[in-house]
Amino acid sequence: MSERILVVDDDEYSRGYLAILLRASDYETFEAVDGQDAYEKAVATDPDLILMDIVMPRLDGFQACALIKAEERFADTPIIFLSSKSDTEDKIKGLDIGGVDYITKPFDEGEVLARVRSQLKIRGLTKELRQANEKLTAKQLHLDEDLKAAGEIQRSMLPAFTPHLGNATFGWKFHPSDQVGGDIFNVIPLDNDLVSFYVLDVSGHGAPSALVAVSVTQILQSGGNMCLLPGVEKSNQSLLASPVEVLSSLDREFPIERFDRYFTMFYGCLNVHTGELVYSAAAHPPPLLLRADGRCELLEEGGSIIGLVGKVPFTQGTVRLEPGDRLFMYTDGITEYEDAQGNFFGRERLFGLVKEHGGDSLDRLLDTVYESLMQFGQERDPKDDVTMLALDFGPSD
Repeated sequence: MSERILVVDDDEYSRGYLAILLRASDYETFEAVDGQDAYEKAVATDPDLILMDIVMPRLDGFQACALIKAEERFADTPIIFLSSKSDTEDKIKGLDIGGVDYITKPFDEGEVLARVRSQLKIRGLTKELRQANEKLTAKQLHLDEDLKAAGEIQRSMLPAFTPHLGNATFGWKFHPSDQVGGDIFNVIPLDNDLVSFYVLDVSGHGAPSALVAVSVTQILQSGGNMCLLPGVEKSNQSLLASPVEVLSSLDREFPIERFDRYFTMFYGCLNVHTGELVYSAAAHPPPLLLRADGRCELLEEGGSIIGLVGKVPFTQGTVRLEPGDRLFMYTDGITEYEDAQGNFFGRERLFGLVKEHGGDSLDRLLDTVYESLMQFGQERDPKDDVTMLALDFGPSD
């Protein structure tokens, strides 16, 4: 389809000459005899480009240009002025009111055609860019909706309430860096005596990492929570899968080569009455065990990342929680959070806050840590997910 050009000039000879020149170059032309006629013809023909004289009756070229450009549909329509007026002020005025070029009469045929081709090419590229942006915007809106839905699914897999199980009370705080994140955690009662809990952090960010996190959660929550050996009833506690068995099974199920992701994880199984805790950590930041008397211990038994398919065996540790003890678990989105100067929040600062506020309620402690984190970074959005899971061990109600 030929590109359409509107030629506006009150001089019949000049107007006709330009129309013949343009048609010879395979453009479709329309003609207008003055500024008012130019506006009406532009509305009727929707030209791809307008060649506009300036000195004309009724509306001059400047007035016609302003009137045409006031219509949103002509925002990208290039207007080239052709005029015997050669003053710099006239050229500036023409460009200021919406013209894209200015050619002084008498003009050269080759120059006119070159300017026309150039402006039509720019218009075509602008149109393509706008259409591409519109498609990208539509795709982004669709992606945002999908991410929002995925985020809701992910959050639905987090604990829906603060569990108080026997002598153990849990609390948590979770802030994904995107609508969906690679961190996830849960607390899963196994029977009247035992509760399992975990915190994991999938490498990377966004939907791919979140999908891995959700998949792990579904496995841990299905068919006896994977804390039971296959075919074993919950009542037979002696055959519960150990933390090492849980991590080893996940290590086989989520090889790096298949998912292009790995994850770190802390997994524990607690007797909520006796305080016996069996745990294993897959390259996850070691939790801080804050004893009631102020002593601190790090739970460091474990192994490498999940995803190596058995190349590095896992180990597990056992500790006994006493009344008044507190266990603080977290992901590295906290310790690696940076301020404007690139300084890390760090483990020392984090543990100092946990010790200082060891007498606060769990909710108050978690709020204090997060508020201190944001203050440290001057409210900068975290680049990684921020997750905290903590438990208090004390006398049962």
